[in-house]
Amino acid sequence: MYDPKSLKAEEFISDEEILETLAYAEKNKDNAELIDSIIAKAELRKGLSHREAAVLLDCTLEDRNERIFKLAEQIKKDFYGNRIVMFAPLYLSNYCVNGCVYCPYHMKNKHIARKKLTQEEVRNEVIALQDMGHKRLAIEAGEDPVNNPIEYILECIDTIYSIKHKNGAIRRVNVNIAATTVENYRKLKEAGIGTYILFQETYHKESYLKLHPTGPKHDYAYHTEAMDRAMDGGIDDVGLGVLFGLELYRYEFAGLLMHAEHLEAVHGVGPHTISVPRLKKADDIDPTQFDNGISDEIFAKICALIRISVPYTGMIISTRESQAVREKVIRLGVSQISGASRTSVGGYTEKERPHDSEQFDVSDQRTLDEVVKWLMELGYIPSFCTACYREGRTGDRFMSLCKSGQIQNCCHPNALMTLKEYLMDYATPGTREVGEKLILDEIKNVPNEKVRGIVIDNLAKIENGTRDFRF
Repeated sequence: MYDPKSLKAEEFISDEEILETLAYAEKNKDNAELIDSIIAKAELRKGLSHREAAVLLDCTLEDRNERIFKLAEQIKKDFYGNRIVMFAPLYLSNYCVNGCVYCPYHMKNKHIARKKLTQEEVRNEVIALQDMGHKRLAIEAGEDPVNNPIEYILECIDTIYSIKHKNGAIRRVNVNIAATTVENYRKLKEAGIGTYILFQETYHKESYLKLHPTGPKHDYAYHTEAMDRAMDGGIDDVGLGVLFGLELYRYEFAGLLMHAEHLEAVHGVGPHTISVPRLKKADDIDPTQFDNGISDEIFAKICALIRISVPYTGMIISTRESQAVREKVIRLGVSQISGASRTSVGGYTEKERPHDSEQFDVSDQRTLDEVVKWLMELGYIPSFCTACYREGRTGDRFMSLCKSGQIQNCCHPNALMTLKEYLMDYATPGTREVGEKLILDEIKNVPNEKVRGIVIDNLAKIENGTRDFRF
């Protein structure tokens, strides 16, 4: 039985409800009257249900699809402005006891080089990331209670936060590790993490069990209920995601939105972020073995519909995607991107990108400076801001700020000040020139006059060597 308030995985992600939703969407994919009413509801900026969104995903009427894309673009501007938050993944260990058939870290893969960073190596990786200009990391590790216990993860977080190199500092550490206990989530919260991220991979239980044949990850319910335990452990900000390409995308899309609805129903606040990774080639993994891959066009529509269905939720896209795909979906709703990512353990301290131990092939291999310049030339503000997390504006406090539209008086100025830091400390001359001009243009768009005056004053102080201003 479907019940978004239930704490049982099979009740808040109900297979029966998803199948009924898909049948309903198929039946109404060219029902112009219904589609118009759903778009009208979306225009109110309050979101859509999984069933309403599924109808729009199946919609075959070209003029309506154009309206969907335009609305996604407008909602993105309304809530996030033209800011794009920058981050990088940091792989701590690729030891893993699971048998996930789509991941090169799976236990049976004997020709991948296994590695776990020492604290000194963590330090060196972080300094390399700080020297690029990164301020926000997402740490990743395989599931292995012997090699990667929670104590190891906590020690790494402590090390990361402790490193101050030149003007560099990692100000927010997001954590993407396997489902764990309430007690361990409490420890992560006490360690000062930002968002806890866990990809569902697939919401289709039968497929999930086949794709995760061995190891603790085989337990569908324990994995799917992880976000409830994280929130019970005091973590305000959680990040959802599915790996598109493993199962039929319509099923995954409905399940993803149902999970978001469940968090809202039970905890009063939905996911802080939603990630949209697509299956990519990696050592020992051939994505063509999975026959559910999706085209760039469908991928773009999924991104647009997530934006209008959960308007206040951040959307993340990784370097799995090419520059062209990233450019398209940033416009439609994506608000966070990684830059200069290395998906291998210890990859940032190596001059050449190592390919024998990557978790997936990186399509966008540009430097952070190149990505920052590209974004600015497209009219976006690359933001290295971590202020909300550090000011305690997380969970429902962040959401209420976002819903009220007040975010423009916080996030826009913070983006400009952190971009100024980047330009002063790390940018090449060409990137700095583009950035200084962008900042001058964008100061005018800070709505509150008093805030604008403080920003202008702080930008001058940054020029003279002071760092870390925030609203």
